[in-house]
Amino acid sequence: MISGSKIRFDRWCRGLLIVLAFSASSAWAFDLPELMGLLAQQKKGEARFTEQRFVHGLEGPLDASGVLSFTAPDKLTRRTLTPRPETMSVDGNTLTLSRGGRTRTLTLDSMPELLGLVEAMRGTLSGNTQSLQRYFRSTVAGSSDHWTLSLTPIDERLAAQVRMLVLSGRGGEVLGVEMVFIGGDRSVMTITPERSAGTPATAPSRSPP
Repeated sequence: MISGSKIRFDRWCRGLLIVLAFSASSAWAFDLPELMGLLAQQKKGEARFTEQRFVHGLEGPLDASGVLSFTAPDKLTRRTLTPRPETMSVDGNTLTLSRGGRTRTLTLDSMPELLGLVEAMRGTLSGNTQSLQRYFRSTVAGSSDHWTLSLTPIDERLAAQVRMLVLSGRGGEVLGVEMVFIGGDRSVMTITPERSAGTPATAPSRSPP
């Protein structure tokens, strides 16, 4: 027979273990504010990218490659080198497209769907939580050594075209972007940062005491 005091002791131990487990997971959980803090430390950067676009009805992906550059808080340039040279440059609310010797300039607020996609990149690269939450519901998983940021559009016009964006990275660097479009198309971009001498590849990870 188990005495009442034994039952109470067992319940107390189980309760203590639950509290300790909850406290430990809460203390070491990697969340959006921490991720944004790491990203905000990178004020500028340049990287090479390769991209594969999977289009419904086409056999095999469409490949592209080039260079990305970013200067906080709102300058972003994508310079595609293959399969044909073209440049998309964003500075504040101004979008400039260059291809085949022709240049076109637009305002982002005249194209809300494109604005949301641009802010997904700029908001992440600059660590701007407010900008991200204006356009997306966000979910962070992983740790500072390997994280993913899933973004689901809030804006109806953007949501009519894009189902989800998933960005992945390490420390304060974005290393991958996957976009899943309504209808089944998707694009997968792999990003390789250009590092100057002395630039660390990763942010130091936390270790429990």
